[in-house]
Amino acid sequence: MSFFHRPSPESAPRPSRHPELDSGSSQNEKDPGSKLGMTTSVLGESILHEAILASSSSVRDSLPEQHHKHFEILRQEIIDFAQAHNILRESLAKPDALREAASKLSIPDLERLANLLERFEYLLKNGEPKKEDYTEALEYAEVHYHLKKQYDSQFELLEQVGILENGAITGIDGNIYPIPTFEQIAARLFERRDTLQTKHDQGFTKLLLVPFGMSLDSLREVLKQFLLKHKKDNPTFDLDTDEPLWTWTDYQGTDTGDSPKLVYYPQSFTKEGHGGKTKMEILKTNYKLPTLTPTQTSFPGWTIHLLQPSDPTDSHSPGFAPIPREGQGTPQGDLIPRPPLEAGKTPIEYLSILQSSQDNPNSPYSHEYGMTLEDWIMAFMTHLQETKKPLDDIWNPTNTESYCYFTGAFFPSFVRVPSACCDRGFRRANLSSDDPHNRDVDIGARFSVMV
Repeated sequence: MSFFHRPSPESAPRPSRHPELDSGSSQNEKDPGSKLGMTTSVLGESILHEAILASSSSVRDSLPEQHHKHFEILRQEIIDFAQAHNILRESLAKPDALREAASKLSIPDLERLANLLERFEYLLKNGEPKKEDYTEALEYAEVHYHLKKQYDSQFELLEQVGILENGAITGIDGNIYPIPTFEQIAARLFERRDTLQTKHDQGFTKLLLVPFGMSLDSLREVLKQFLLKHKKDNPTFDLDTDEPLWTWTDYQGTDTGDSPKLVYYPQSFTKEGHGGKTKMEILKTNYKLPTLTPTQTSFPGWTIHLLQPSDPTDSHSPGFAPIPREGQGTPQGDLIPRPPLEAGKTPIEYLSILQSSQDNPNSPYSHEYGMTLEDWIMAFMTHLQETKKPLDDIWNPTNTESYCYFTGAFFPSFVRVPSACCDRGFRRANLSSDDPHNRDVDIGARFSVMV
């Protein structure tokens, strides 16, 4: 059976239940909503109200300290799920209200909520996280994404360039953020397999791990040193070793300090009312991305992406697909064919494409996001390591590559959108910015799928 098959309520796999939940009638086996309501019955409304709804929880404090963070992450995932599916938070602690809300969910969403609540119940009752069985998720991720090889390669790169220290990064807030594990990413892909079916069919199979919580200054220095080392290891690589990376001056300290200049995931490119959040706000509040499904709370301090590889029809192909010039792109996918994002539009037009697809599951760009400079730096290093060629080589004689706008970030005070490329004319990488109204035949945008 295909992993993308949508199971019927009778055949759908269910998470194992606590013995006290097994005493219900056979009707509960056919009514997943009843099962969800039982969690509140077993734990008690007051406990769940305190654990999920209260801002300061004595329930959390009753757990061993090493499990406090797990409690907060799991609690926030439940809250985010409820918000994304229009479930009142108060309903999570009321059996009847939870059953009614659950009856309106799809089978995959129902299973996701059941899993979250059951894990939360286990934590509260046993004082430790439930050990997960990743067997099915690992098999799925390997068949569809060759995840082990991709993950190991990304992990090795992050270690080699000095981003990872003891398997974690230090965020701009001073907190330590462990890299998501191979098993966690596999589980996330498996959980979202129905949602991501169309994206997989369109070629979004290339994994990218991004240490979003790090400062851009640190990542820019990592990129500079990576370029110099690549030149040393590959003498024929054409690079200006005196200035391997040119950076717009206002990138300095742009995501840190009391008044950071850069915001992320804006809803418009306007000085006021842009709707974006600073990096510190995202890290501090477990900011939920403006869409119906994925959230950043799954992997604090990190963003996990799927992009199209250099050949979207071959998931094994190295590197990432270029941004085609107008008329040069090829649609991808059979379920919902995706016209390529070709160069020649303004940042405002690319952002409009994203916004119009957010609430439209039939859009070829559904579940996609504009990228950030952090994403591009990791993609650039990955691409160069795998192909020995720079990403977004704008002056490539074949005229098949383009400069890249980053519609996932914005400078409100300057009203400018970040951009980047490899400039073979100056033999360096360029980190720049552009006016949101700017249009050029050789500048485009690249979108990704957030896991």
